[in-house]
Amino acid sequence: MAEEISYTKLIPAFHFEVTFVTSGTDVDNLPAIAFSEVSGIGIELQTEDIQEGGGNNYTIRLPKPPKFKNLVLKRAMSATPPGIIEWARKAVEKFEFTPLTVLVSIKDYGNNSVKTWSFENAYPVKLIVSELSASKNEAVIETLELAYRRFELVS
Repeated sequence: MAEEISYTKLIPAFHFEVTFVTSGTDVDNLPAIAFSEVSGIGIELQTEDIQEGGGNNYTIRLPKPPKFKNLVLKRAMSATPPGIIEWARKAVEKFEFTPLTVLVSIKDYGNNSVKTWSFENAYPVKLIVSELSASKNEAVIETLELAYRRFELVS
């Protein structure tokens, strides 16, 4: 018998809040920033294939440390960029890195955190501005891509 889906238990993914946590730097105490799209929350266990001596009909697959995807954050560009964009520009333009802890939260209709992930030692690896076209009536999108050491589900 198929399991019945309860739509009251599904998490609506329509509102994200990203908080950059650090101490003792110029990006301290930044307000949480709303992003319209968050991707890259994932982990993949790598494997190593070993050919056993004398056994040619199969391969032994051993686990290796996990590989994390880059965290990708997208938002509409504003006239006054948040301080975190300056932090990212310092890293990609001047090669000055200050790793931060990044908290990504899904918010419900009452603006309460439903799920929160913590990304440890995050630093920018890409800062992209979307295509600029006067013939299209679209918002300019900033994309910030971050590498990090590891992540965990906090709540």
